[in-house]
Amino acid sequence: MADNPIDGFFIKKEDFKFIGEGLQRPECILAEKDGTLWSADARGGVVRIDANGNQTVITQSHSAEAFQSSDNDAQKFVDGTLPNGLAFASNGDILISNFGTDCLERMTRTGDTEVMFDSVEGEPIGKVNFVCRDSKDRIWITISTMLHDWPKAINKDLIDGRVLLYEEGKGVRIVADDVHFSNECKLDKNEEYLYVVQTCGRNIARYRIKEDGSLGPKEIYGPNDHGRLIDGIAFDAHGNLWGTHVMNDGIFAIKPDGDLHIIFDDSSPEEVKMLDDAFQAGTVDTELLLQCGGGIATWCASITFGGQDLKTVYVGSLRATNIPYFQSPVAGLPMVHWNE
Repeated sequence: MADNPIDGFFIKKEDFKFIGEGLQRPECILAEKDGTLWSADARGGVVRIDANGNQTVITQSHSAEAFQSSDNDAQKFVDGTLPNGLAFASNGDILISNFGTDCLERMTRTGDTEVMFDSVEGEPIGKVNFVCRDSKDRIWITISTMLHDWPKAINKDLIDGRVLLYEEGKGVRIVADDVHFSNECKLDKNEEYLYVVQTCGRNIARYRIKEDGSLGPKEIYGPNDHGRLIDGIAFDAHGNLWGTHVMNDGIFAIKPDGDLHIIFDDSSPEEVKMLDDAFQAGTVDTELLLQCGGGIATWCASITFGGQDLKTVYVGSLRATNIPYFQSPVAGLPMVHWNE
């Protein structure tokens, strides 16, 4: 394989620029060719940010007051509507995995919203985290945990995360139920594998996708344990799988040979030890998590490649109010909507 373009690539705090202001929980970002960004927003819906920086809040057609009205930082990251993962439907609507109301939603670009489903196989769907669409128009959904109070699932022993598959005309079904707090998921260039973040496994799992959409056995991709919680992932055109470390904030990439490459670290050894000690002891709670996080993209949550050349990297987060971005030496792998 040719030389890897990320070899020797690292970024510092001063390499970041910022776009957007007053955002609330900009966890996931979608980018379009014309430079438009769509950011999940806890006011209930998304914020559209034009290439010139103008922004518009587009709220869903249901109540979304819990996050913005709550003074309780611990509570507002659990209750109320919390738009989390985003994907474009084939017609341009926005699919929203709602981490607060525990459902998958479909929203038009003007805010009209419908619940696609909030149960699967006769039981509540669980804590819906992320949504991803593939070239066959199948929709992959991750369920972090069956606990509504999700911080209680930040546990090295609780493995109740799931992956769901929705196909038009066939409905939704469970295709994996062995994920250690499933978070973002992405497909590789040839859509041979589904890659799933195991936040509390502190690693990346992957499953071979069978012709009927069912998944093969889980295997670990890259390091077995990053020593840090992981949130979002995205492939670049070279085959590197970029990702974010969350709480102990940072950006990494797993090379095609499985080696881990740290691109940016916004944590301290003391913070890493504090969270790891609590994780190993099973004592992680929201109050402890709120003591963690860097200053660039606090609770660093996602990676999105954008710009016309797909070399601008936007970083989503749970606690920042803007979107940091920087330039990559390699283009991102185009998402399925990019060429539609």
